[in-house]
Amino acid sequence: MSATTSVRRARRSRARVEKRRGPRDRLVIGLMIGIPTVLVVWLVWLPALGSVLLSFTKWNGFKFSAIQWVGTQNYVDIATIYPPFWPAIRHNLIWLFFLFVLPTVLGIVLAVVLDREMWGSRFYQTAFYLPVVLSLALVGFIWQLFYSTDQGLINEVFGSKVDWYGDPDVNLWAVLVATAWRHTGYIMLIYLAGLKGIDASLREAAAVDGASEVKTFFHVIFPVMRPINMIVLVIVVIESLRAFDLVWIVNKGRNGLELISALVSQNVIGEATRYGFGSALAVIMMVISSVFIAIYLRIVFREERR
Repeated sequence: MSATTSVRRARRSRARVEKRRGPRDRLVIGLMIGIPTVLVVWLVWLPALGSVLLSFTKWNGFKFSAIQWVGTQNYVDIATIYPPFWPAIRHNLIWLFFLFVLPTVLGIVLAVVLDREMWGSRFYQTAFYLPVVLSLALVGFIWQLFYSTDQGLINEVFGSKVDWYGDPDVNLWAVLVATAWRHTGYIMLIYLAGLKGIDASLREAAAVDGASEVKTFFHVIFPVMRPINMIVLVIVVIESLRAFDLVWIVNKGRNGLELISALVSQNVIGEATRYGFGSALAVIMMVISSVFIAIYLRIVFREERR
């Protein structure tokens, strides 16, 4: 059978299916496509476009008539005369590096260990994943039991008086440890799901060739999980950029905990209510996130074409 004949038959079959569809079927399909599209445009694209437009204005958020077009002045002020911006960039980069190194590596190790179906593995999976279902705000309150200056577990054990959440020299690292406690279980679950889907014949072939378990993982298993590695990379980048709840609970993103997301909130819903300035910060954060997402999508589409 030639390829042309197959294509013709497929078209005829598709035409017959379309003829069988009645008005009710078309209505259901239209609703299934239309409703999600409207929600995405309304809840995602319109606010994003509005933020981009507001980033070129000066507005206190009260009257539309008070909006003043200032061009790129907000972006110039952010880069030149806004002191918290560059520390926030540095802290977000530290956040990114820390999440990529400690929780990610620890999550991989835990996934490899739990993949062996050891005794009590279900219990350990639940225990390590339990912090993931907690909000970051609740995580901050839980770790206050460890970090409290007067009654915290760490200061009680070591007899110290360190203000873990208030000292700008240590509060960023204290918050990062609390974040890692929650983030590790998430990475563990992703890699554990990936390991469960690995073909057992790959491990058997590596064992026949005399490869050790460490070499098997790094030279056979880990490369096969490349799509998962890319997903984890994007997740870590997005998590580091949108980190907000924990630092806002601690000190509203001030005094050593400046992050871009916290600066956006300070300018939009804080005492200043500078919607244009806050929108410019939000656009900067969105552009940085979009770069990594675009790289990820390019790699995914390239893999699909292969």
